[in-house]
Amino acid sequence: MQHIPEHSTAAFAKRLNGLCAITVKEPEDGDLVMRGRALIAPGGRHLMVERRGGSYAVSVKNGPLVARHRPSVDVLFRSAARAAAANALGILMTGMGDDGANGLLEMRRAGAQTVAQDEASCVVFGMPEEAIDRGAAAKVLPLEQIHLEIRRFGLSATR
Repeated sequence: MQHIPEHSTAAFAKRLNGLCAITVKEPEDGDLVMRGRALIAPGGRHLMVERRGGSYAVSVKNGPLVARHRPSVDVLFRSAARAAAANALGILMTGMGDDGANGLLEMRRAGAQTVAQDEASCVVFGMPEEAIDRGAAAKVLPLEQIHLEIRRFGLSATR
């Protein structure tokens, strides 16, 4: 999730979609969470994960600011903790403030795998530092190793 101004996320997702090997899009309410797809939370709206039978979907909702943000990483992570628990991987990367730290802790307590980016590779260490200080991150990794953790998680999920 990025804290991006409201009218910039669709263009950002479209640009990433043209650069990435996976599909990248700004989600609509009800879009499925699936392998090979990245969803960029729409500016000004919260993104949440819901269980739908044997799969996961997202809901895109208005709501109050959380940790001074909408979208808020805490909202996304809390919903992932409730809907997916041990089937989720939460990663908190560079950023200012503490958005995501409490949600990542909820994910860890629900059995999810949790990662925070290390200080040396962060542009701004605020968000990962808060998560680490609260015990939310099971692993602390440099940016260049995070993709390996995502791959390991994906491989373990297919077994």
